[in-house]
Amino acid sequence: MRADRLVATLLLMQSRGRVTAGELAQELEVSVATARRDLEALSAAGVPVYPQPGRGGGWQLVGGARTDLSGLSAREAQALFLLGGPAAATTPEVKSALRKLMGALPGTFRAGAEAAAEAVFVDQAGWGERPKERPPMVELLRDAVIARRKVRLTYAGRERSERLVDPWGLVDKDDVWYLVAGTAKGRRTFRADRIVAAVPTEEAADRPSDLELARVWEEVVEEVEKRRSLLSADVVLDRRYFGVLRDRFGRHCELVAELPGDRVRARVAAPAPVMIAQELAGWGTLVEVEGPMSVRAELARLGAELVARYAG
Repeated sequence: MRADRLVATLLLMQSRGRVTAGELAQELEVSVATARRDLEALSAAGVPVYPQPGRGGGWQLVGGARTDLSGLSAREAQALFLLGGPAAATTPEVKSALRKLMGALPGTFRAGAEAAAEAVFVDQAGWGERPKERPPMVELLRDAVIARRKVRLTYAGRERSERLVDPWGLVDKDDVWYLVAGTAKGRRTFRADRIVAAVPTEEAADRPSDLELARVWEEVVEEVEKRRSLLSADVVLDRRYFGVLRDRFGRHCELVAELPGDRVRARVAAPAPVMIAQELAGWGTLVEVEGPMSVRAELARLGAELVARYAG
């Protein structure tokens, strides 16, 4: 669920005491199915909301209507700030709301909530194929980040290795999860789906006091992109579709020029011509690839294969 809807849902439940999915849908201008999924997602995340069936029923916070969130447990507060905290991909308004909610928490919970808010960063630009499901290690690693405890990892990289790390934060990069951690040799990044085993220890983790996960991840991305040989292609399309194209290519899409007829020229990039062609093939004639010829050739090959398979 979107973090702004999460905050709005909680505040609405606090003010009214009990709401139905229909009332929530009308208030937030979403479908009833979406409102119900949001309520179920809150409950699954550990926030104390529960349904009351029957006439006059609905959803409400445990403890009834309140003017603050002081009824949350430490674990529940962490879940809330993980879903919509400062490190997540959310709006300034939501971050402002969460700062106010932070002030309503008991002092003993604030440290955990603040740690949870900084534990996860979302990067929507992918680096390749997504995994089929979230690696089972994510929750364990997230808890270690929040608790600030060292973790002993068994990692299957080019060679299997074991090491003791200081977990700094987790990054969700287009559904591929990474652990950013401090090691004896400096900062390292580990793909969660390649972590064979992770055992939290009782030893306090060493985490830089001025660490900003978003800034650190930007440095990681820059280092990786320098090592990746990216091929660029210039494409022309209607301005109204540029936002969709940018969503598909993420940071590897830039506006190059404004063209007559409300058209634009954009530049997209990927490690190989076939990867650009595969991404653009579904656009049909909505996108015109000006070059390079290697991408145009891959598009022609894909088109010929489709015609051979499906014509007639």
